[in-house]
Amino acid sequence: MIDAHHHIWLQKDLPWLLGPEKPRIFGPYASIKRDYPIDEYLQDLTGTGIEKSVYVQANWAPNWAEDEISWVEDVANQTGWPHAIVGYADLTRKGIQKTLARLKKYPRLRGFRQQLHWHENPQYRFAPQHQLSDPRLAEGISALSDHDWSFDLQVFSDQMADAARLVQSCPDVTFVLQHAGMPEDTSKTGWSTWRRGMKALAKNENVVTKLSAFGTFIHRNDPAFIAQVIKETLKIFTPERAMFGSNFPIEKIWTSYAKLFAAFQTATANLPKKARDAIFNDTAARVYRI
Repeated sequence: MIDAHHHIWLQKDLPWLLGPEKPRIFGPYASIKRDYPIDEYLQDLTGTGIEKSVYVQANWAPNWAEDEISWVEDVANQTGWPHAIVGYADLTRKGIQKTLARLKKYPRLRGFRQQLHWHENPQYRFAPQHQLSDPRLAEGISALSDHDWSFDLQVFSDQMADAARLVQSCPDVTFVLQHAGMPEDTSKTGWSTWRRGMKALAKNENVVTKLSAFGTFIHRNDPAFIAQVIKETLKIFTPERAMFGSNFPIEKIWTSYAKLFAAFQTATANLPKKARDAIFNDTAARVYRI
């Protein structure tokens, strides 16, 4: 089984973890303002049956983007974990093709995440409002196909129509929709907007989705909510286009890996074995080539 989304970090390399807490989507985070080394992550996995993992960029300073990839590669060389890396690059930057060519030397690199989510709530904002429509972004993402790299897409429901157009402009790149589209508005209208956006993205065969980070906005491990999002997402994407991700150590703020994984196992218990294999192994193995 594969964990398709986790972070390992060192406090000294992440300035945003230092000093007083700043408001974050995931709430107070004093408990993880420290090193989270690979040994602790492996200890968290005990008893779950997870055999491989994918590291997803953890927002080091932008000028340290290659340092992050290099450091994780070194950790993997020393320990065997993680098995694939999703790094960061500013894909709107001029000359990005040269940067990508240089990064080809890292054998575990499988793709990039440049977080594009914008929200009316300032606390939920990360990227400029109209970055999804920046032609330089589409050009940079398209260049990933030259190296068989994917793009981890992180957007909110209201951005999904623009995201679908971006996906259509890059048909040779596999997009991995983060966190099942981050359903933060659980009102009737919010669910309707989310479903509409998810369907627009799912129409494109080069999009898969990640089942992860469902505690982000509610700040708890809620098995019923996890089951609801998984059920709704699988109706739209199917298990063959979905993969499990832990989002650790963020979720460690409010739960243990064992309890989180148990909630996902329970939520999928009634699915056929083929579907469960896809969610917990096969989709991630195919997309991230591990």
